[in-house]
Parts: sequence; C-alpha cells; structure tokens
Amino acid sequence: MGNISVGEFTGLIAGITSRIAGQALDSQLDVRLNAEFPANGAEFGRIFDACKGAIAAGWMCNREAGGIKFGRVVKPSEAIHGFSVDVVEMNACRGPHHRHPNGEIDMIMPLDPGAQFDGRGRGWLVYPAGHAHYPTVTGGRAIVLYLLPGGAIEFTK
Repeated sequence: MGNISVGEFTGLIAGITSRIAGQALDSQLDVRLNAEFPANGAEFGRIFDACKGAIAAGWMCNREAGGIKFGRVVKPSEAIHGFSVDVVEMNACRGPHHRHPNGEIDMIMPLDPGAQFDGRGRGWLVYPAGHAHYPTVTGGRAIVLYLLPGGAIEFTK
C-alpha cells in the first residue's frame, strides 16, 4: 500500500468515522472502537499499512519539529463526518502540551515492540472533550493517528 493516495486514505478513515459519527468521546467509545476495529483486525491493519506506506512515500508526516514527524492529512470534512486526521511518528519522546476542546480519538500503531502512547499499546484510546496532555511515546517508535472532531486542538503557549 505504499502508493495509496490521500483520497484512498480518506476512504479508509471514512469506514471508521461513519460508524462513530455523533458518538460521545468517552470510555464507552474507547471500548467500542477496540472491539469493532481490534488492533489485530483487518481494518486496523489496512490503515496501519497505509500510514507506513504514505510516510515512506513522503506525503504523510512530512513536517518535523523536536524529533516528531507530523502533519494534518485530512482537514475536517463531510467525507469523514466532520473529523480531521493528523498523523505523527514519535520515537520515545514527549510532544507539546495541548488541549482537545472536542476530545480526541487516537489510533496507536507501535513500530517497535513495546512502544506505547500515553501508556497504551497498539489499539485505540479516546480522550473526552476538554482533555489536555503532553502526548508521550515510550518504549520505542510509534505512529499515532488522531481523529479530532472539527479539527479542534489548542496548543498551550
């Protein structure tokens, strides 16, 4: 999947967002995502492969700061039910402090065995509206895909 286009990638993401659109970002959604799109499942694997291919192709995570590769891949749109998609690649580091006014859905894809994002391994992590954190990867390298309702994120000054 190294030559996947942004449009094809958006279609993969729409397969997830169509099933969660309008849901509260809470612990129930966390459980539901991990059950319906398990870390060892086909859909999760397709998105992970697409991310690895797109990063290698240079159009995903094409910016870098503080050792973190990142980029907004898809702006909030009806095609993905009002979410935006950001993808980062981090290697055992902490990112800049920020807040999620509308919450955040994280798809955690470790590249190294044992890599975790905010203490969680491969799978999904849902943060509720208003949550603030330093996004942190420990134990090696990981790709993290963020779904943000309305694309909302506020970096702390």
